[in-house]
Amino acid sequence: MSARNLTTRLAVTALGLSIALGGSTASRADEKPQYGGTLQVATMNRALSVLSWDPADWNWKVNHDTGQFYEQLFSGDLSKAKRNGGKYPFYADAWLPSDAVRGELAESWEMKENPLRVEVKLRKGVMFPAKPGVMASRELVADDVVFSYNRLDKSPKKIATYFDHIEKVEATDPHTVVFTLKYYNAEWDYRFGWGYYSAIYPKEVVDAGPNDWKNLNGTGPFMLTGHVQGNSNTYSKNPIYWDKEKIGNEEFKLPFIDQLVYRNIKDEATVTTALRTGKLDIAEAVRWTDMEQLSKSVPQLKWSKWLSMNGQFLSMRVDTKPFDDIRVRRALNLAVNKQEIVKAYYNGHAELFSYPQHPDYTGYYQPLAEMPDSVKELFVYNPDKAKKLLAEAGLPKGFTFKVQVCSCQPDHLDLLSLVAAYLERVNVKLDIQPMEYGAFLSAMTSKTLAAGYLMNNGHTNPTTTIRKSFVSGQTWNPSQWADPAFDKKMEVAYQERDETKRQVLLKEMTIEILDKAPYIWLPTPYVYSAWWPWVKNYGGELRAGAVRPAPIYARIWLDQEMKKKMGF
Repeated sequence: MSARNLTTRLAVTALGLSIALGGSTASRADEKPQYGGTLQVATMNRALSVLSWDPADWNWKVNHDTGQFYEQLFSGDLSKAKRNGGKYPFYADAWLPSDAVRGELAESWEMKENPLRVEVKLRKGVMFPAKPGVMASRELVADDVVFSYNRLDKSPKKIATYFDHIEKVEATDPHTVVFTLKYYNAEWDYRFGWGYYSAIYPKEVVDAGPNDWKNLNGTGPFMLTGHVQGNSNTYSKNPIYWDKEKIGNEEFKLPFIDQLVYRNIKDEATVTTALRTGKLDIAEAVRWTDMEQLSKSVPQLKWSKWLSMNGQFLSMRVDTKPFDDIRVRRALNLAVNKQEIVKAYYNGHAELFSYPQHPDYTGYYQPLAEMPDSVKELFVYNPDKAKKLLAEAGLPKGFTFKVQVCSCQPDHLDLLSLVAAYLERVNVKLDIQPMEYGAFLSAMTSKTLAAGYLMNNGHTNPTTTIRKSFVSGQTWNPSQWADPAFDKKMEVAYQERDETKRQVLLKEMTIEILDKAPYIWLPTPYVYSAWWPWVKNYGGELRAGAVRPAPIYARIWLDQEMKKKMGF
């Protein structure tokens, strides 16, 4: 698909989206929740089946699949959601503002000095349900938290430096856990509290086999009762779940639904058909093209619009030639018409500049207009200067390099073809290698990836977005960026307790890495979520922790009478 052909796409019409988008079906105080029913969801990660069930595998997706039954010390406080009159949409992949965190398994927590430590008091009476052949029902205790942490910390797959700030974790009584710290880390609550690798689970599950779905058991609102690889996960209501939801002046025992089903659907047309025919209740990620069509054909659907929490870029390995030369990296940025990609490829449904910091990160994000000229230049199409820089770098005739791309990403092959067309104008050619997700991810984590690597990478949160991609030796560092001075700045930022000062440090680091251009920085698309109006107590929230939607699903109830009246 050429850049010229893209410009012929039809402009987006209004479609009444000012009315439809952002619609909330949060329950009114006079609506009494209904129990029962099955919630069918095509999730954010519908194209990917389970990658691992075991938290000690340090797989980024484990929360998405196990978070329904494995709980954590903290989670997002959904009472602060916009649908409840709060200020947070709960879209972010792994960012909870400090005033939007609640205790989940933790009833209370406090940071203390001499020695520096965090003391966590656990809720009493939180129970693991019985799991035949695995364990009898019993209370969750502090030893379960210590076991889960120690097993994670000792895993050979552990992310480097992740727990370097922790001296030890110990249970001082059955309901108290103490994290003794070597030094302060601004992510202490994210690293083992509500983050990607914070699940709390019993030793009995590990003894039975933690990667066999039939053995899994936790304290969460649902129990895993079915799994077909590549097809679906089925979660059933945990009848002894501890938490409640306050609606109006009344508290209700959670969860409301009897079953939750994750539908694994790779094909976008299949998702839209399933949604249109009521076989799906929620589709969490719909592309703008499908949103336009569905808005016309199914006007009853409710919608939310959100800027993707995945940065999009073509990484260049700086430990290989010619990408060890900043002139080459900057040249390739100048050679790609990013503004045209926003207008023609995305039809305006994208933002030119929103990575590595996300615009939702108030206090951390700086718009492009506030950036120095050397950064602004990277987002302006200038093929003549690109050719000049390549010539200065000794490449007047250009060069060819391999780029790996995941075939699981619906539009990345098209996008990469467009990028290739731009680069060819400055005599740079791409050897494109599509890969299935497992091989694609392994290439990065094993550091055997090609010189070019087109990917999405979650923003995560304002500190991790810098650390995981640009600190030496990190797993999610596809460019292999390694700069000891930059690493030291990251350490200083993490140890700064004053958030205002930390924001200044991270702004400076963000400018520095943008300017060094280890990536071809690409636009970030908008994504749409759709749901039927019978889905209640919901306003399009996506995560209440690190890729963990479980607390959201537990609070949804289904108006089954409305569904029947609508013919489904």
